[in-house]
This record gives sequence, C-alpha cells and structure tokens, in this order.
Amino acid sequence: MRTPGADRELAAGFLFSERVIRTADDLGTIQRCADAANVVDVTLTDTTRLDELFANQRQITTSSSCGLCGRRTIESLSSDAKPLEVGWTLATSVLVTLVDRLRSAQNVFDETGGLHAAGLFTHDGTLIDVAEDVGRHNAVDKVVGRMLIREALPASDCVLFVSGRSSFEIVQKALFAGIPIVASVSAPSSLAIDLAREMGITLAGFVRGDSFNLYTHAERVRSVRLSASGRS
Repeated sequence: MRTPGADRELAAGFLFSERVIRTADDLGTIQRCADAANVVDVTLTDTTRLDELFANQRQITTSSSCGLCGRRTIESLSSDAKPLEVGWTLATSVLVTLVDRLRSAQNVFDETGGLHAAGLFTHDGTLIDVAEDVGRHNAVDKVVGRMLIREALPASDCVLFVSGRSSFEIVQKALFAGIPIVASVSAPSSLAIDLAREMGITLAGFVRGDSFNLYTHAERVRSVRLSASGRS
C-alpha cells in the first residue's frame, strides 16, 4: 500500500534498502507495466544474486505498517554494513527547525491531512528532497530512491527527518544510504535505538518546539545539555 507518485523512486529505494541492489549500476530499467497501472517492472543488470538473497530473507512485501522488516536480526545487518563515521556535527539550532521546514514542504498533507513525509536535509538545514506517502517507510524509500538514481549515495553529509515514529526499518534504510543522523517528531522503537547505537547513527526523537530527545551518539549534536532523563 502506497500513495501513488514517485513509483520508480519507491521501487528503487525499496530494492536498495533490502540489498537486492547495491548501486545505481545494478538497475537496468524501471518502467510501469503496460497492462497494470499499479505495477512497476524492474529489470536488474545482474540477476545471479537473487536466489541467494531471497533465501536469506523473510517476507519482503512492502507495506505501510510498522514492525520488524525482512532482515532477520541486527547481527545480519552488521555483517552487511559498517558503522557510520563522519566528522561533522549538527547544531541544535538547526535540528529544532527541521520539523517546520519539513511541514512547510508537505503539499499533499495540506490537502488531505493524512500523509507522512520524509525530508533529507544538509547539516545547515537546507532541504535537499522531500517525499510524502501514507507510509513513512515508503516516503523514506522514495527519497533514498531518488538519491540512488541520481548516483548521490552515500548521503553521508545529510540528515533524515521523518514524521511519526522512527522504526527499525527507517534506521536500516538510513544505514544503507549512509545517512548518519535520523530525527523524527515522535518516539523511536527500542529496536531502532539498538540498531542506531550499534551502527553509528545519531537518533533524535520528539523534535518539537525547541526541545528533543537524543538516544544514540549525542556527540554529533552541538550545544546540547542532557538531563538524567536524556531530554535536551
């Protein structure tokens, strides 16, 4: 289930986050099926890895719901990617503005009031890309898929901001896209926190007004004073 629009990018981002493809060079063609409006056909340049890859995953049908994704454990992700290491930091004065900057770019939400959004920002707060979808996982896939198609990954100098909660899957998608900071307007799941801590991702939640919570790798956020509860 997804909101129509950016279907090519959604397919590319989903296949990338599930490690079916690793780079833009793995994509052959992505085109809408002529006799099925809601079907996108993706042709890979090399299909030899598919049997082995599918054997190591559970059900990978995408949906707008939450829950553990097709990758079985954090350990399996750790064997497929290295922890992220970057030398830059994010100012708290920038972090607290991202929710409003994302909200101002949610054009479809203005009409419906029913869509999530994912925004990719530079560390000075400039919006690089935004996508809306009924599922925030899909919105992230659309943003990552666009960056993949542009051959602009890894996005190691970017911040991912999502509406709603930060789930395990969203942190996973950020990891493979090389995005070192993930923030959201609501809470992260415990699995999201575990994965972010293990893989070097700074995870911020409850970014509202002038406050937020930092759960992992707080050293990347400048000018932060943490209370005993972890709230800024």
